[in-house]
Amino acid sequence: MEDRFYASWEEMDAFLTDAFVGYGVPREDAKICADVLLESDRRGIESHGCNRFKPIYIDRIKKGTLLPVTEIEIMKETPTTVVMDAHDGMGMVASHKMMEMLIEKAKTYGMAGGAIRNSTHYGIAGYWTTMASKEGLIGITGTNARPSIAPTYGVENMMGTNPLTFSLPTDEEFPFCLDCATSIVQRGRIEYYAREGKPTPAGTVVSANGEAMTDSEEILKALVDGTAALAPLGGIGDELAGYKGYGYAAVVEILSAALAGGQFMKALSGVDADGKASMYHLGHFFFVVDPEAFSGRETFRKIAGDICRALRASKKAPGNDRIYTAGEKEYLVWLERKEKGVPLSKSVQKDMIAVRDDLKLPTHFAFE
Repeated sequence: MEDRFYASWEEMDAFLTDAFVGYGVPREDAKICADVLLESDRRGIESHGCNRFKPIYIDRIKKGTLLPVTEIEIMKETPTTVVMDAHDGMGMVASHKMMEMLIEKAKTYGMAGGAIRNSTHYGIAGYWTTMASKEGLIGITGTNARPSIAPTYGVENMMGTNPLTFSLPTDEEFPFCLDCATSIVQRGRIEYYAREGKPTPAGTVVSANGEAMTDSEEILKALVDGTAALAPLGGIGDELAGYKGYGYAAVVEILSAALAGGQFMKALSGVDADGKASMYHLGHFFFVVDPEAFSGRETFRKIAGDICRALRASKKAPGNDRIYTAGEKEYLVWLERKEKGVPLSKSVQKDMIAVRDDLKLPTHFAFE
């Protein structure tokens, strides 16, 4: 029997918004933050949804490593580019402003790009690229993060899980949306495993001695103190082409930091030289392309849809009755959860109660 409660989307949206406001986030910004988290759960990406509300956002606001009020400074702007400094405010708020600007620029000039420095966790990368695809545009983004990935032939965590994400509009009900880390497993998934008391799959994390690690709680501690690292896509070494994941992670690291003149790798650990908690200073990059400047939006959507349909209709391996394209599973999860609600595990329910009680909000949860 499933040990989870499904809360209504309206209830969770109202609570998350009120909670962010309670900790100092302006209400309009809080609405954005709540929607980004809930979008993760709509897509079935629970490692980045309500599961992360308290430990990644609320606890950091309380600790002082994430500022609730986002002071966005435009450092440089041209007709097709934007460089922002988020001044350690809400990464989701700065990213929302960035995408609004880039979408308008791309519609005018065909394409646009931007970068943000001194930011914080911006939620699922696919949220930002989907903002573009909803407008019939192509969205691309990436972000660096706390050091987690070891380079090929190494065991030291040097780069973040660094997603490289694309959303491409199609003529179907959902876009082609590829949103995944450049490591085999991301830190958020390990946090989810730890909260659920589950082991991390063998072969995805390596210790400083080169040995596999599976204890999720132990892995999270080891990632912080630098005695464990995530394997890049493809795995350790080059037998399964781990150098490819390593290379893509490095591309994201460079673009996230260098385009905005921001910080990178070990400087993003969230810990200062004395071992005390500090600001994360993350970087993000974004590109938006209007297909109208190329083959035309409708032609692009039709061809993209034809490609996806052909892939799904191709010959299947024995024992498999379905092939998926990127973004399809997430769309199917949404169809199932639209009426069912937001899944909340026991541990997340406890977090919700703790935040409510701390803020003395009048909310009474249906799961109580």
